[in-house]
Amino acid sequence: MANRVLITGGTGTVGRVVVDRLTAAGAGVRVLSRGRRPHQRADVEHVVGDVGSGAGLDAALDGVETIVHCVYPTEHLVAAAKRAGSPHLVYVSIVGIDRIPFALYRTMLANERAIAESGLPWTVLRATQFHDLIAFLLRMLAKPPIMALPAGLRFQPVDVRDVGGRLAQLALGEPVGRAPDFGGPQARPLDDLARSYQAVAGKRRPIVPIRLPGKVFGGIRAGGLLAPGHAAGTITFEQYLREQLGAGRLPYRDAIRAYLPRRPGRGS
Repeated sequence: MANRVLITGGTGTVGRVVVDRLTAAGAGVRVLSRGRRPHQRADVEHVVGDVGSGAGLDAALDGVETIVHCVYPTEHLVAAAKRAGSPHLVYVSIVGIDRIPFALYRTMLANERAIAESGLPWTVLRATQFHDLIAFLLRMLAKPPIMALPAGLRFQPVDVRDVGGRLAQLALGEPVGRAPDFGGPQARPLDDLARSYQAVAGKRRPIVPIRLPGKVFGGIRAGGLLAPGHAAGTITFEQYLREQLGAGRLPYRDAIRAYLPRRPGRGS
């Protein structure tokens, strides 16, 4: 019998990749969302529930062996999973949340701890920033005649397809606790990424570095968002940009949602 996997946020940027990879592998896929959506896939079971309030979670978890959790409220999901017989819980997180004093990161770190201390079989995968987020930031910064960039920042952008594929592999395997971090193929200064963005997008803006104060930017300058030794992604930032621009699009409205695990009410 195929492994039945529930995906929270399965209609989101990363979740859609996980759904594709798991269905291709023959898993029974169930997607949790707050409401029925048009154009739902016939090869995927769609269920209604809310990880923020806990509504519908017991029914959604019935018969489930694995959960891939792509939204960040965890309290009600963990409680429902315990009642459901302790399925394997796979959670996607962000590299550096224990090194950068950012409010969202503190929330995600608390979620990781809650999962690890829940008594459930668990796996947590931390990934670096998605290409979508870096492209969004550079698109916004390139709008004025001069491109003012925070100085000294380094990122290791990764493609959502690489991360989604790794999450699917982890979901089909045994629980491992903290999985090795998952970084993009290249760790690069932000100004270098900006020059690549301008070249591919056909823009010409003078780049002016601006040193920003504070512990958050200091932590990023110190490499807090990088995954040294874990350049597991295969799709480069330039490949991503060429694909997006070649298709006549460059995501920007959904970029923040691509970077962050999705909130309840947005496909949870």
